[in-house]
Amino acid sequence: MIDAIGRPQSVLVLGGSSEIAQAIVDRLVPVRCRTVVLAGREGTRLTEAVERAKAAGADVAEAVAFDATETGQHTAFADAVFDRFGDIDLVIVAAGVLGDQSADELDPPAAAAVITTNFSGLASAILAVTARLKRQGYGRLVVLSSVAGERARRANFIYGSSKAGLDAFAQGLGDSLVGTGVDVTIVRPGFVVGRMTEGMAPAPFSTTPEAVADAVVKGIASGATVVYVPPLLRWVFTGMRHLPRAVWRRVPG
Repeated sequence: MIDAIGRPQSVLVLGGSSEIAQAIVDRLVPVRCRTVVLAGREGTRLTEAVERAKAAGADVAEAVAFDATETGQHTAFADAVFDRFGDIDLVIVAAGVLGDQSADELDPPAAAAVITTNFSGLASAILAVTARLKRQGYGRLVVLSSVAGERARRANFIYGSSKAGLDAFAQGLGDSLVGTGVDVTIVRPGFVVGRMTEGMAPAPFSTTPEAVADAVVKGIASGATVVYVPPLLRWVFTGMRHLPRAVWRRVPG
């Protein structure tokens, strides 16, 4: 169970090879988290993430197969994880893809795949794990959203709309869970310099996986419902949401 100062003993990561999620695990394991379950597509990156959690000091660190797009398997997946590892204090929802806007605009199935992975597929998985969290009577979901979902730009409206959907879903879910013992924290980073954005020019107010992880751990401890990284983006996007449409269209990609 998460203790009085916000330290979980167990964590399930959806998207276990995510750089941000791994950085969060790096910070949680040394202080109290003993069980780490990394869910994702099998491969070298997931295996390396498990070894990284073990090196950090986890008593139990294992990989389990998970695909956000396989919605018909999500209930069975959640039941298998909770039945095998017991109660889970923290679920980090970190799966996602950036896509290639210029190519995906011309390839509807590719665009749909981005939206399924980032939003509709994750919504299915979140509901499945939430059912088990509600059954145990406590827990926290950390949903990695993005400021790109605050207001989709013409240069990234496919990715941005997928994050907007996930963000709205998480907000409503959090409201619906009041009184159940289960809480939701939504994380809205800016441009994260890392593997997913390799080769791209950093945007203003860029951040790193490590900085996001620090903010998430602090948010868990404080019980925050929304975390912006860096915090200044909360006020930047408060203004951007109200820009006239004609002005917003000129915002550079």
